[in-house]
Amino acid sequence: MPKVSVVMAVYNGEAYLSEAIVSILTQTLADFEFLVVDDGSQDASAQIIQGWQQRDERIRLLRMRRNMGMADARNRGIEAAAGAYITFMDCDDISLPKRLEKQVAFLEAHPEIGGVGTEGELVDKDLSQTLYRFRLPQQHALILFDMLGGVSFIYTTVMFRRELLQAVGGYEAGRRSGEERELPWRMLKQTSIQFANLPESLYRYRRHEHSHSATRSQVPQHQAQADEIKARILRELWGEAPLASLDRLQRMAKGQRLDWAERRRARRDMERLIDALLVKSLVAPHDKALLTAEMRRRLERMMPRWARKLSQWRRTGFHRRVQPAASGDEPDAG
Repeated sequence: MPKVSVVMAVYNGEAYLSEAIVSILTQTLADFEFLVVDDGSQDASAQIIQGWQQRDERIRLLRMRRNMGMADARNRGIEAAAGAYITFMDCDDISLPKRLEKQVAFLEAHPEIGGVGTEGELVDKDLSQTLYRFRLPQQHALILFDMLGGVSFIYTTVMFRRELLQAVGGYEAGRRSGEERELPWRMLKQTSIQFANLPESLYRYRRHEHSHSATRSQVPQHQAQADEIKARILRELWGEAPLASLDRLQRMAKGQRLDWAERRRARRDMERLIDALLVKSLVAPHDKALLTAEMRRRLERMMPRWARKLSQWRRTGFHRRVQPAASGDEPDAG
């Protein structure tokens, strides 16, 4: 049995496919199977995969009869997977050489964690320029706190324990957007999984005009699916999904400024979110202090610059009175 099953769904990916394949084949951890699922491609993707399969016996080509979308194609790979761990790869991205090795080492050292992602970089199509560096939450509680509005994972990087992923049946069938939230949320409800992210950039996420993230945002039905899963999560936590609350959480995740009244409402939203996570036992009681501190940090970030400075001044204790100096010493100017 291989240590890891890497599942790659491919749809018309000929432009960058070989680079993506090579980045897996040159991993420092060599004990893996590489399940490449051709999702009804109409270009040369299948021929490229077959060529690589002839060179490396770890590659297995699986075919879909027609284009079914990312979720169904990955489910085909999940069903066929035999590795102790299952992770994913997009056909236009790059995994850095130690990605699999470091994720396996983490999961074997932390049996309480069921899924671990990595940080990464958004790069241009030529891999020549870094457009954005993803800084992701590492602790389970903060990952859940970001599930509605922020970025919890570079979801392609998450490595799962196979028994947990297969126990929930993989991705929701037919889903073409929002899978990065839907699957982890369902796993939370149905298994005892906890999540983590490695604080190291091990993945290069390529932006180009035909990328999955770029094209699905242009399709109204796909955007509706992404919005629907956020509302579903909030409804299951609160019993309702107010659009105003979802909007505030989104705006905060994007770093947009909120006025005084909206910050008060945002505080109530986040306090309610923390309470719901605790009541549902999705986070531990001792996580409340961590989540409360994160809530305050985010609220401060939404303040005008002058208000942030005042808040920082108060928090760091610059307002404390200077203590009398000892004889022969000067007072502390700080």
